[in-house]
Amino acid sequence: DNLLRRAACQEAQAFGNQLIPSSMPLKKATVFLNPAACKGKARNLFEKNAAPILHLSGLDVTVVKTDYEGQAKKLLELMENTDLIIIAGGDGTVQEVITGLLRRADEAAFSKIPIGFIPLGKTCTLSHTLYPESTNQVQHITNATLAILKGETVPLDVLQIKGKKEQPVFAVTGLRWGSYRDAEAKVSKYWYLGPLKTKAAHFFSTFKEWPQKHQAALMYLGPTERPPEEPDEKPSRPPLYVRLYRRLWLYWSSPPKEVPQEITPEDWEELNLSTIELSIATRNRQLDLMRTEDFMDICIEADTVSKGQFVNRGSQKMHDPHMCPEGSQRIQASRCILQLPEGTEGSFGIDNEEYEAMPVEVKLLPRKLRFFCDPGMREQMLHTAVQ
Repeated sequence: DNLLRRAACQEAQAFGNQLIPSSMPLKKATVFLNPAACKGKARNLFEKNAAPILHLSGLDVTVVKTDYEGQAKKLLELMENTDLIIIAGGDGTVQEVITGLLRRADEAAFSKIPIGFIPLGKTCTLSHTLYPESTNQVQHITNATLAILKGETVPLDVLQIKGKKEQPVFAVTGLRWGSYRDAEAKVSKYWYLGPLKTKAAHFFSTFKEWPQKHQAALMYLGPTERPPEEPDEKPSRPPLYVRLYRRLWLYWSSPPKEVPQEITPEDWEELNLSTIELSIATRNRQLDLMRTEDFMDICIEADTVSKGQFVNRGSQKMHDPHMCPEGSQRIQASRCILQLPEGTEGSFGIDNEEYEAMPVEVKLLPRKLRFFCDPGMREQMLHTAVQ
């Protein structure tokens, strides 16, 4: 572990040793650290493995430690300009930070700030997309921190989830509602059963009414065409005489006024569903940088599942929560409205965080945020897309 840390620090020092003009300020990096992540080990993991790399790289680093759940959302509202945002924690910390960021009045400007993710939590879904797999935790954290310095980014989709009264919540992975999610939330209660705790939680949840059905009405719009990528650099302004000529030419040509086109009403599809679990997920897990359509995946699982299948599938879903088993109904949508019957109890899992179940509108914000990623992973994505 110490050899890995030393090698990463030597690589970071190469960035720190680069000369910059005296007129150019240091790049500011704001780190949102959740010390409670990874059962309270996150602070120690960050200070031993990530902090030395960031300080050696020549960044002006500000570390903001969160003391309670939901604090990151409030801190983001007060945050001043920064060049980089770094999230050090798990899925819950990512969800809090991006929600705080996208709730700001000036979110259009702030959403262009690149975001780094240092995986320190119990569940770090994004790390599978952004960084190569590693069995060594130290190597995984140092790789993620070095990826921030290398500067390669990928655009990620975001889901905007809005209830009737509440402010919107934003997610980079997705929303889950159903029996598997409910059973998964109770796994930690059976800690005394060791490796059998997952199967036990799903087995005991079958003692409730069976089969477990979740009924709702779903309205959705199909995929949208992806607009062309905007160029990063704006073209230089043409000389004054060219601009004058263009204005005069436009004035003299004076084309006839265009007849306003009729706006076609949106074509909503309606569906009544009865399911054991519903999931709405972004495509960030199977990121395709060259795709021509933007959509989210809606998976409606059949409610005709035996108790044995439920227990086995529950264990699989612990590793891949948004897996869509065979026999499920799959829908691609850019926007959807989920209507729940009155008196519906239970909870949604939004990026592994628990929220009260209520009627919601889910809207896809394609390529909304840019996250730093390992250059090798980006090349691999482009190579796969070309093939």
